[in-house]
Amino acid sequence: MRGFEYYTPTRVIFGKDTHLQVGTLLKEQGCHKVLIHYGGGSAVSSGLLDQVKGSLAEAGIEYVTLGGVVPNPRLSKVYEGMELCKKENVDFLLAVGGGSVIDSCKAIGYGVANPWTDVWNFFLKTETPKACLPVGAILTIAASGSEMSNSCVITNEDGWLKRGSVKCDFCRPRFAILNPRLTYTLPQYQTESGCVDILMHTMERYFVNSETMEITDSISEALMQTVIYNARILMKEPGNYNARAEIMWAGSLSHNGLTGCGTAGGDWACHQLEHELGGMFDVAHGAGLAAIWGSWARYVYQENPERFAQFATNVFEIPCGVDFEKTALAGIEAMEEFFRSVKMPTSLGELGLELTEAQVHELAFKCSFEDTRTIGAMKQLNMKDMEKIYLMAR
Repeated sequence: MRGFEYYTPTRVIFGKDTHLQVGTLLKEQGCHKVLIHYGGGSAVSSGLLDQVKGSLAEAGIEYVTLGGVVPNPRLSKVYEGMELCKKENVDFLLAVGGGSVIDSCKAIGYGVANPWTDVWNFFLKTETPKACLPVGAILTIAASGSEMSNSCVITNEDGWLKRGSVKCDFCRPRFAILNPRLTYTLPQYQTESGCVDILMHTMERYFVNSETMEITDSISEALMQTVIYNARILMKEPGNYNARAEIMWAGSLSHNGLTGCGTAGGDWACHQLEHELGGMFDVAHGAGLAAIWGSWARYVYQENPERFAQFATNVFEIPCGVDFEKTALAGIEAMEEFFRSVKMPTSLGELGLELTEAQVHELAFKCSFEDTRTIGAMKQLNMKDMEKIYLMAR
């Protein structure tokens, strides 16, 4: 049994109308001026932004705002936020949105608190941050788990490189407000794409080619079953509060480190492969993961067919005999069938991408950091392996 370290300090405030407590929470943090960071028009049109401003004003906390965060958040917006924070003497960052907004806040916090270097170096992993401006989150999309994680992902428009930061507890949000009602207005595609992201955060840690802990496996399997069950409910009942709540809490649990306890860190190959798709083609993260997962799974499952068979049996209740490979493949097919049932793609073509061989080569070249690294734990993948998986996924 492997040892591990588990630390998740984020305070979670979960339930209906909890976002109205934000002023009190910020006052408890001792901050004086807050940057309210958000994405598109939904935070404005829904009235959420006005409610947040009202709560801060009632608590006597000054604020400035910066909107415009897009999916696959941009480095240019991070630089814009850094300049605004310096100009306005901001001492706390409040993300009102989903994972993209939270990640943008974290990156801004890194940039302001470490003026001795370019913040992009933390994503190239050539430098390590020494501090981060404190971050809080009001979650409006259940997906990335960034509200409780120790990392963030940013896209650099120069080369369209999508990279994850150094993992560091400095950027963990001080608090996360989770009100499932704030996700009611999400389009179906975003809701289900978020569900896939939650599943993948769990599966990345689950599919390893090493000893694991039974209790961690059981938590992961139950979490996956819960997401699958409730994602299907939300296809028919988008206003189902209980299903929204289950998905929202699952998103936080899937990426706060809990399902990685005793798994030696996980595989993460699918995320690395999808990051290049997101960087080059700006696809929705969860949808991109769904499009690539089946090809990755078929490429690597023979490294540990027993593990994939366990997944098939414990998540999809597929009977397992002595033929682990047959059961493993049935489990892969069952997951792809689930993706289809919630209108998620199972190939790059279904994602709307018709890749040329030159584009496949470019994706693999970027993912392998110009043919200088391998990815994955279930099976170490070099640049040629990456090309083969992208080609299989077409």
